[in-house]
Amino acid sequence: MNTALTKKKKIGYGFGILTESLIYNMFYTYYLTFLIEIAGIKPAYSSIIIFLSIAWDAITDPMVGNYADKPGVDKRKMMKLSIVPLALVFILAWTAVGAGFSSQLAKVIVYTLITMCIWIFYTFYTISYYAVVAELTEDYDERTNIRSISSLINASAVGLGNILPALVPTVMIYVGKNSSYAVIAVIVSILAIIGGFVCVKSLGGVYTPRQAAGNEPQITLLDTVKTYGGIMKLKPTKWFLIFVFFFLASTSMIQSNLTYMVVDCIGMEYDTGIAIVIISLVVFMALTVPIVEKIAVKTDRRITSIIFLAFTAAGEVVCKLIGLDASIGGFKIMAIICPALLGIAIGTFWTFFYPMGYDLVELDEYVTGKRKESAITALPQLVQKFGSAFGIFMVGQLLTAYGYNKSADIAGQESLIKAVTDKAIIGGMENISTVIPAVGLVISLIALIIFPMNRKRFNILTEKLAAKRKGEEVSDEGLEKLL
Repeated sequence: MNTALTKKKKIGYGFGILTESLIYNMFYTYYLTFLIEIAGIKPAYSSIIIFLSIAWDAITDPMVGNYADKPGVDKRKMMKLSIVPLALVFILAWTAVGAGFSSQLAKVIVYTLITMCIWIFYTFYTISYYAVVAELTEDYDERTNIRSISSLINASAVGLGNILPALVPTVMIYVGKNSSYAVIAVIVSILAIIGGFVCVKSLGGVYTPRQAAGNEPQITLLDTVKTYGGIMKLKPTKWFLIFVFFFLASTSMIQSNLTYMVVDCIGMEYDTGIAIVIISLVVFMALTVPIVEKIAVKTDRRITSIIFLAFTAAGEVVCKLIGLDASIGGFKIMAIICPALLGIAIGTFWTFFYPMGYDLVELDEYVTGKRKESAITALPQLVQKFGSAFGIFMVGQLLTAYGYNKSADIAGQESLIKAVTDKAIIGGMENISTVIPAVGLVISLIALIIFPMNRKRFNILTEKLAAKRKGEEVSDEGLEKLL
């Protein structure tokens, strides 16, 4: 263990999740709604905007990850320089700059360019933020502990990133409909800036950049392709990436459909319903994190993830069978049950996602002799964003396929959204929040079951890697499932 990593330092590092998670959650929960209801962009086109902006990351994520691993590059500095630009562009994304355009194409271009800028700065911050843990410690349980602290703080970030935008109807009374989201974005951005700088400061004294030899080669596109080609050849990588993609695609579908789920499927007033939903989500996420950490210490991350994610997948199917409008004594119980299932899944995933990725760093070093913390963090992060974007893309396309017509559901300037009455549309929205993501979760689970990295094999790997670092001859016995 790294003795310099005190509890205070770990908590300070954990606050950095605010910068990433506040922006991520507000974007993936509400941006589709913002584009449809405020910017006036059709659902199918709105989902394309989000998907195109993430597609841009197919270039930037690998390049940034490969650059961040270059000796002499300071990850703290990368984080520090990206925090404020990220916050400013995020605010711009929530302004109604394109709302007055009559052309749908013009709106698509404007908001695509803005969101592309968000993900550039987001990438610089988050790759450095997550990758640095693999440099701070190689201890299996300490990595889990750091991520569990971060995940607990993330519960508050998820809450704020969802609750603050839910106040839009109230804010509209004072600033008008078109400016309401921008006001919330300013508050979120200020909190994100504070969290980011607390994190950067906490890393002082525990993180030291690798020193450059003085003749380091330039990072090229070909070099980046070779780096990621080598990582993709690692046996566990493909299963890990499939697990990540389908998990994020599934949960982002549920998350980006929360507004419609509350109003149209559960049948509650927006203000009251969304508050109950978000509170349930945050509470169950916070409760899940320490539980899964303790179980993982006694077993391992993979087994724990399989148990809790299987529970969520089964729960989504049960919710569909019961019906999201179910009530007991007049209370709409699915306003608690549905987000609780999502909270359990999110709490589990974000506690183990990055530590599972960190394990690939040691495996890659065993094979290649080089440390690639940032590149190996960037690859699943890219897949993570593609999965989330694909989930939102599917929501937009499915809303259109089920017959949702934005113009028929706006109640004017005094309201953000009006409930639909068409049962076919409501049934479709219910599917988007239950059985469709459940299918994605099952695919994610299958990949996780096949994923071969576990505690036992990691311990064998680190023992052999330590011997290799000393120049000793080692055999691959015990690593056959990984190599």
